[in-house]
Amino acid sequence: MILNRLKPRKSLNKAYLKVKPNRSAIEAFKANLIHLIDQTNDTESEEFHKNLVSHFLKKTYYEPDHSINTKGRNDLVIHNGKDAKSTVGVIIEAKKPTNKAEMVNKDNLNKKAFHELILYYLRERITQKNLEIKYLVATNINEWFIFDATAFERLFAQNKKLVKQFEEFEGGRLADTKTDFFYKQIAEPFVEQLSSSVDFTHFDLQDYDKPLRNEDKNDDKKLIALFKLLSPEHLLKLPFANDSNSLDKRFYTELLHVIGLAETKDGGKKVIQRNKQGERNTGSLLENAVIQLDTLDKIHRLENPAQYGETMEERLFNVGLELAITWVNRILFLKLLEAQLIAYHKGDESYSFLNFKKISNYDDLNSLFFQVLAKKHNERNEDVKDGFSKVPYLNSSLFEPNDLEHNTIFISNLRDEKKLPIHASTVLKDDNGKKRTGELNALEYFFAFLDAYDFGSEGAEDIQEDNKTLINASVLGLIFEKINGYKDGSFFTPGFITMYMCRETIRRSVVQKFRDAGYQLSESLELSESFKELYDKIEDRNEANNIINSLKICDPAVGSGHFLVSALNEMIAIKNDLKILQDRDGKRLKEYVLEVVNDELVITDDDGELFEYSINNKESQRLQEALFHEKQTIIENCLFGVDINPNSVKICRLRLWIELLKNAYYKSESELETLPNIDINIKCGNSLISRFDLDADIKDALKKSKWTIDSYRMAVDAYRNAQSKEEKHDMDRLINDIKKDFRSEISKNDPKVKKLYKLSGELAKLTTQTGLFEMSKKEKTVWNKSVEKLTKDTKKLEAEIEEIKSNKIYDNAFEWRFEFPEVLNDDGDFVGFDTVIGNPPYGRYLGFDEKIKSHLKNRKIYGTTGDIAEFFIKLVSSGLLNKSYNFSFIVPKGLSYVKSWSEIRAMFLNDVYVNQVIDTSRSFEEAAYEMLIFVASNQKTENVKTGFLNSDFLNFDYI
Repeated sequence: MILNRLKPRKSLNKAYLKVKPNRSAIEAFKANLIHLIDQTNDTESEEFHKNLVSHFLKKTYYEPDHSINTKGRNDLVIHNGKDAKSTVGVIIEAKKPTNKAEMVNKDNLNKKAFHELILYYLRERITQKNLEIKYLVATNINEWFIFDATAFERLFAQNKKLVKQFEEFEGGRLADTKTDFFYKQIAEPFVEQLSSSVDFTHFDLQDYDKPLRNEDKNDDKKLIALFKLLSPEHLLKLPFANDSNSLDKRFYTELLHVIGLAETKDGGKKVIQRNKQGERNTGSLLENAVIQLDTLDKIHRLENPAQYGETMEERLFNVGLELAITWVNRILFLKLLEAQLIAYHKGDESYSFLNFKKISNYDDLNSLFFQVLAKKHNERNEDVKDGFSKVPYLNSSLFEPNDLEHNTIFISNLRDEKKLPIHASTVLKDDNGKKRTGELNALEYFFAFLDAYDFGSEGAEDIQEDNKTLINASVLGLIFEKINGYKDGSFFTPGFITMYMCRETIRRSVVQKFRDAGYQLSESLELSESFKELYDKIEDRNEANNIINSLKICDPAVGSGHFLVSALNEMIAIKNDLKILQDRDGKRLKEYVLEVVNDELVITDDDGELFEYSINNKESQRLQEALFHEKQTIIENCLFGVDINPNSVKICRLRLWIELLKNAYYKSESELETLPNIDINIKCGNSLISRFDLDADIKDALKKSKWTIDSYRMAVDAYRNAQSKEEKHDMDRLINDIKKDFRSEISKNDPKVKKLYKLSGELAKLTTQTGLFEMSKKEKTVWNKSVEKLTKDTKKLEAEIEEIKSNKIYDNAFEWRFEFPEVLNDDGDFVGFDTVIGNPPYGRYLGFDEKIKSHLKNRKIYGTTGDIAEFFIKLVSSGLLNKSYNFSFIVPKGLSYVKSWSEIRAMFLNDVYVNQVIDTSRSFEEAAYEMLIFVASNQKTENVKTGFLNSDFLNFDYI
């Protein structure tokens, strides 16, 4: 048996490493651990020491949510629930400190304590059929040995010979029924002959005596890994604060209150909506905005008010909500920026700027947006320089007025004096530590609310001294997906699902990209083996990076951008795994490990220490710059998204900017690297509606246009990297001119337009030509009939063409044909994406009128189910993908068996080849349907994998 001993930090989930424990939790841990150590007594029994362990764990972590007690012969078990009826999650074997004969040690696990763990595990796993055991622990108070249950599953529960002996022993069919017989005659010889490696975490509490007992708070950081190792988040594998699968309901509810929204139940599902009449607070962002929109009569001034609703109330609400979300996006981004600046400068609070002392009204906030963040230091007005001298210029369209603001109101239009009642479950405390009540100035409330949380999720292990709850980008994404999702029938996708789908599809696409580039790679290997083979064949890192950077990934119903963020992280992890990740000078980043854990990109060094950016450290600067520009390159070249909801588009862009912000770096002592204009890859539109087919001929348009596809691409690149608002607006106008030109030229090739030109020509010829002789009566009759018919046909075609142009269904149409020049070849042909991935809306959409149905049928994407998810599947499979694609969607489970989905099942058998079908039914608690994932490609496989996926594990079978 090969022993692989891990230190506490090395064995922890790396995303959990980033979570900062509260000071109060650390102090309680220290006090309870000192009590545990000091209460040990060599003259006392094993039972006495077992109770000490139980008391320590209960008091520190597990009461009241998890029962800890004996179970049968087990010394201690930790249950997954509040009482002993719930399943066992952790098995503990406790020995007294002097019992060295039975206790395992670092060099020898083949002792009675280990044999006991094997027996108790097999009883739980085999006899009780318990699949929810997470860890097994052996301790003598001082030394702790912690084993992941997956190792016991592999070594013991999956060994048929051992399981048979265990069952014979339990059935009383062996020479003895005493447990010592099992330990000596079965377990000990079995362990003795084991040739496999056994991983375990080991620590000795005596090594922590100094930081436990001294007064130096800096020493407490040495206890963080130990504190986390024994926590329910680790031992029971529970969600933790920066886990994107867990919603901070307290933050979410109070944020809705500040905005002016509330979550209520509508039948069986939760919906987010405006507060009911009589419960609305005029100090909320939404209601303050609605009042100003109404007072200034701004809705009537919009070019197309109908797009915001049928009634004036609907329009006021939808415009007000879009504005409120725009403003909240900016403010939350700034809260993350503020936390990062303070962290970069070692806790220097002079870098704090988002507070009521510096911003006492909405005019000040407006100035921060547009006169500070959107302007270089030397361009700022004198009146804003003093208070915001340490706030960097960002060069992001997030801090430029958008069209809706220009056409309606800015945040400066809101009334400053408005107050907001403090939420009943507020996080705010008064001077006595009690929950605040009453009301506050609305802006002061918003800042105080945000300041009650910790937004500094990036960086090394640390302690949250103010006992604030962590809020990170993933949690914000989940919140905004909930705010937007119900309107469009979409739901937040848990991180473990987006992580899995991105890994499966993108890694397959990467392998295929290298094949297409001439790499000789085996066709029949499993994905992990294909990656090993690819790693062995890469010789030129620059070439390999260019191949990966040419990948094109699209989410056609992008929502909050969760899939694109997961894809971004996965692509960096892929480069790390292939050892091609390099800095800006082309040197490998070989000192670091970058991997996706819990849907988060986690960076550690060789010692397992988390990476933390330090301004004055050259190596830290090298890595931070490399990560920023890697992310920028991938976002600009590889990630594309479309959504019908403008709020979702804003949030998706925000999520990608936040990912860049995580690795923002100082170019000089006071100048932070600016953010590129990545918003152009995320566009608003109805993915299902297009005037032009994907194969519409663009060649004539290119010949007649003064623009080429290459000039189009160059204009898009220039937009992304524009260094001033003027340059950016110039590029925006140029891009729109190019698209208008293409649209005009493509339109001329439309069969109806061509026919109209022909008929108009014939009519003109008939009505303008003059003969030498006057027509006879008969000829005049024929001529009149011809003119009449041509006039009638011409007018009919003109009416049809005008109806198409003015048709409401095209108001929000998305022209896949030319919106993304990155997926057009030099001839202008649409070549498609390498990977399409996402969680599209689902369910029958009763709002489709006959014109929309007719359009979808003409595009061959309207199917037998009438389910929106089917339309998206057909949209993707009928042209969005290129010839070497990988494709994965989350869809209703009915696709696998309901009769109306038979057309899609036939398509998956004959055209789009499904490789995996995975049940995720338990992962979408609020969804109306049970859901599944399919992973498909252009290559048929021998066997289709089927499985069940949840946050703990993935089980596979084959059909």
